[in-house]
Amino acid sequence: MKKSVLVSLALALSFSTAAYAETITIYSGRGEALIGPLVAQFEAETGIDAEVRYGGTAELATLLLEEGANSPADLFWAQDAGALGALSAAFAELPAEVNGSVIETFRNDANRWVATSGRTRVLVHSTERVTEADLPQSIKDLTNETYKGRVAWAPTNGSFQAFVTAFRVAEGNEAAKSWLEGMIANEAKVYRNNGTQIEAIANGEVDFGLVNNYYLGRYTANDAEFPVDQTTFAAGDIGNLVLVAGAGIVEASDNKDNAQKFIDFLLSPAAQQYITLQGNEYPVRTGIIPQATLESLETVQAVSPKVDINAIGDLDGTLALLREVGLL
Repeated sequence: MKKSVLVSLALALSFSTAAYAETITIYSGRGEALIGPLVAQFEAETGIDAEVRYGGTAELATLLLEEGANSPADLFWAQDAGALGALSAAFAELPAEVNGSVIETFRNDANRWVATSGRTRVLVHSTERVTEADLPQSIKDLTNETYKGRVAWAPTNGSFQAFVTAFRVAEGNEAAKSWLEGMIANEAKVYRNNGTQIEAIANGEVDFGLVNNYYLGRYTANDAEFPVDQTTFAAGDIGNLVLVAGAGIVEASDNKDNAQKFIDFLLSPAAQQYITLQGNEYPVRTGIIPQATLESLETVQAVSPKVDINAIGDLDGTLALLREVGLL
């Protein structure tokens, strides 16, 4: 009888411990290959169990809006500032010191989300079939006959959609629509994401692609002779857009403390160094060793267009435009 009571007590304690185990639910538009190790390290350091739902940034942003106050998500980690801006009203306000620790270029003025890394849009191209004379000066040049059937893009990709939003902000809806229609008429080839564009260039399917800066390094790290290189357009061109990935705490969450701990972890020197060296991205705080294969942030800022990342939150308008021209 005594043994039975002890067993029952042990079971009750174990169930109680499980019931009160600390957890966090993350919706992540960032890929598992890069952030999986970060999540595992967070769990090891804090004892908090993280349940991560991976998916496309736009897809998860739409899901969060549909779920509203019933969403199980505590935190949204997005691939781009466009989706973060679109969800600003659904995020809890962060402590002032969170964005205060971030490099000014990457700050969210409203303090509803925080950048976790920076990246730039670049033009990737074949080193075998493209010479320097073939390189366009502007992303708008890609609608010219010279590039017909030679360019890859990924209209469903979150960063591409953020770029289109920035194009709309900088030059107007009609200019963005005209460029999209020009690319379609010039037979730009659709791919699933950034990586498949780079692989298509290496395989001879296309000669150019529009991607984020950090993807090519994942290929050249394993093959120094990989037949793809990347470049920027002329200084100030909208094709050189600087973007961020970032995270916000869901206002409806009843687990905001753990969500804040995750954000603090992402901004820690160790996590920032990992994202910089393993992800080929730019850190959002000072004091981090830069990735040697990347252009300096100062150089990137010198050629980037003057578009405020806080102004590119109209994801719905961009998705509507992409549907209108037949890309979604």
